[in-house]
Amino acid sequence: MSQPAPRLALNAALKQAMLARDAARLSTIRMMIAEILKADVEARGAGAKEAADADLLSAFAKLAKRGEDSIAQYEAGGRQDLADKERAEIAVIREFLPQPLTPEQTAEAVRAAVAETGASGPRDMGRVMAALKAAHGSRLDMGAVGPLVKAALAG
Repeated sequence: MSQPAPRLALNAALKQAMLARDAARLSTIRMMIAEILKADVEARGAGAKEAADADLLSAFAKLAKRGEDSIAQYEAGGRQDLADKERAEIAVIREFLPQPLTPEQTAEAVRAAVAETGASGPRDMGRVMAALKAAHGSRLDMGAVGPLVKAALAG
């Protein structure tokens, strides 16, 4: 079964967190709703009625990435309490993101994208990366996929 639209899922989770009086979860969900509103404003500036679900998932993935970066900084600064708070927020954010591809699935996706685009060398890397992003979106960590694509095109 497919995942519900991010807006609907967040609204349902917001109600549940309010009823459960889960302040930490409620705070994170409100932060995500604020990201939706920000994305909608940007989309209206571009002529759309509202941000697409894929754009919302991308924004949520960026939130999680920022949180991971913050964890490293908090731990380096000896603030384990703040690092733990970030981990809890990231856990909530990830509930609304699609499951990432496994390493095996990622390798297969790279092979398929190389074959699909007819890529034959390093100069075709941009086309392969674009095909991967179009096909798998936020399920792939594009930063981690780059070296795999480069290796596939070099060999």
